[in-house]
Amino acid sequence: MSGKKQDKGRSIIIRKEEVVEGGHHGGAWKVAYADFVTAMMAFFLLMWLLNATTQEQKRGLADYFSPNSHLSRTTSGIGAPFGGISPNVDGALLSDKGAVQLTKTQPYPLVDADEDTGDTPTQLPPSTVPGTVPTPTLDESTPHRTVQGSPKPTQRAAAPSEEDVQKEIERRERQQFERAAQQMREAVGNDPALAEVAKQLTIDITPEGMRIQLLDADGTPMFSTGSAALNDRARALLAKIAPVLLRMPEAIAISGHTDSAPYRGGERSNWDLSAERANTTRRLLVEAGLPEARLRSVTGHADRDPLVSADPFAAANRRIAIVLLRDRPAPSR
Repeated sequence: MSGKKQDKGRSIIIRKEEVVEGGHHGGAWKVAYADFVTAMMAFFLLMWLLNATTQEQKRGLADYFSPNSHLSRTTSGIGAPFGGISPNVDGALLSDKGAVQLTKTQPYPLVDADEDTGDTPTQLPPSTVPGTVPTPTLDESTPHRTVQGSPKPTQRAAAPSEEDVQKEIERRERQQFERAAQQMREAVGNDPALAEVAKQLTIDITPEGMRIQLLDADGTPMFSTGSAALNDRARALLAKIAPVLLRMPEAIAISGHTDSAPYRGGERSNWDLSAERANTTRRLLVEAGLPEARLRSVTGHADRDPLVSADPFAAANRRIAIVLLRDRPAPSR
């Protein structure tokens, strides 16, 4: 009984302790330290980048991170941080997504009439031509619509024939020869000292090319009788036409001609005389600046090719002919 009384008079105290996670033993400081280290690393990386970039790249970086103002006209880094363009530049905010784009394509190949069952060439669809991709039309409701100025699919320019090409070459060559002939006539005609012998210079166009001839005339010869030396009048004429010859690209053939009067003396003949006169002309042209490479031939014809066939002894048969040769002789008509 006494023990039970004692138990009733004793107070029982129950102590409960709350355990707080962390405290000075928690890991929150590690997170803060990691953020600090990361920030420092980013800072040093930024400092290194700023030191390694040029002034223009720095400006691009600054513009890239700056807010864009629609009222500002400054350069921005939108789309290209290192010196990009501003969205306010004219045309920067435009889009071509809805624009109609026209692409010029080659005409479809044509099937020869002999290989087709029809009477006219047949156009092949793009899908049947190897290596081609069908081109979308402007309007699906009008598949045969074409753009003005573009070649029609059924038309093909015909290649010029060899005859057409030759005719065009002859036309241009004739124009060039006529221009050069006019320049020679003007050069001689503008010199009063050559007024007397100007008519002894003849220029014509032959199947070989453009032929310039210095003719003898009664009372005004180009050479002394039986001599290969040109007199002063012949040298003056040659000096007037030489600059025009130098500007022309064609090869040159020089030929000497005599009349049918026999050469005095048995050791020489008109063959020798005509060849020597042609060679004298060649030498004077070379001294005037004509390249030797342009000379095709220097020949003497004696009296075998008279200019005045009705009179073998005519003064005009004694002449020097200088021919600018065509690249390809023109066909005789």
